[in-house]
Amino acid sequence: MEIIDAQQDSKPAEAQTPHQEEVITATTDQHLVFRPENRWKWWLLVALNIVFLLVGQSAAVLLTKFYFNHGGNSKWLASLTQTAGFPLLYLPLLFFRSVNMSLSSLNNISHCLLYFSLGCLLAINDLLYSIGVEPLSVSTYSLICASQLVFNSICSFVINSEKFTILKLNSIIFITMSASMVAIHPDASKDKNGKPPVRDQERLIAILSTIGASAGYALMLSLTQFSFEKVLKKDTFSVVFEMQIYTSIVATFVCILGLFLSLEITDLKSEMEKFDEGKASYVASLIGTALAWQICTVGVVGLIYLVSSLFSNVVSMLSLPFVPVVGVMFYGEKMDAIKVLAMLFTLWGFASYIYQQYLDENKSKEKESEGIGDSNSELNLIDSDHIQ
Repeated sequence: MEIIDAQQDSKPAEAQTPHQEEVITATTDQHLVFRPENRWKWWLLVALNIVFLLVGQSAAVLLTKFYFNHGGNSKWLASLTQTAGFPLLYLPLLFFRSVNMSLSSLNNISHCLLYFSLGCLLAINDLLYSIGVEPLSVSTYSLICASQLVFNSICSFVINSEKFTILKLNSIIFITMSASMVAIHPDASKDKNGKPPVRDQERLIAILSTIGASAGYALMLSLTQFSFEKVLKKDTFSVVFEMQIYTSIVATFVCILGLFLSLEITDLKSEMEKFDEGKASYVASLIGTALAWQICTVGVVGLIYLVSSLFSNVVSMLSLPFVPVVGVMFYGEKMDAIKVLAMLFTLWGFASYIYQQYLDENKSKEKESEGIGDSNSELNLIDSDHIQ
């Protein structure tokens, strides 16, 4: 112990860098929320962000379907609405005045490449989702989107080194069965707006696009988690919001570029004039869709900050089994026996996945508490040795 003490006494005190001070400040702000006396505030914030995510996602899907059902045809415009409202993401920062966003992260080349890559991937996902939602009914689209949990398990296993368990395997099997049943079974829902029936080829392209978008989004979530751990090396409130805002900026510019290169920009004026519900409804549907997606994004970011990215992903899947019911209520879609069975399979797979996440969270909390206890005992031992 004398040698250790001598080494500690001879070791010069290290000055804290601005980066370390930023991490300490952000961590201190985060701990204020997690104190025992503020636990009810934490639960309130979690519940509020869950509502934002579920309401925003459901409203966005329904408004996008409204746009296509009443004369909208631009895939790139529908994709643009998913990220174009990113300036609204600055509003939640007003409630966290201690957190200051800056452009310092853009001075790091690796960070810029990260935001650019994830932004391009986000734009591709937005386009694939738009291609899928137009010809498919809301119920079919939502049930196929549930396959994201399958891809999330695979990506988490490959990229984030998460283990496969019986519950995850059970979730994959039932959700795969659900998506397969909906994909193979012909959709009995009829269009009320006089549009010609969807051809088998168009339906197949829409299904494959939706599956591809689900796989791409699962990949993006795993890469985001990997980025927080290995590249950014922190997941404070400001960093999480920077990730969302910068990737949304890139995705928005990619969608605008696609809108011009595809020449869809030249058809928007006639599309608005011929919209079934009028020009006001056309503009309102686009603005409402952009607003709904940003409300959803606020919920996603909030849950990543308060809980974890995996929990945020699971909650985002919670609305999918219930969106078909909303499709029946608002669009008069038929909920036949196959869809009901597929929805039950999805719910069972979703429940299995959630329970596995619950078990994983408990294990991680136990390890963290054990690690904190061990570190505290070591510090106490060192202090006692110094006193002696």
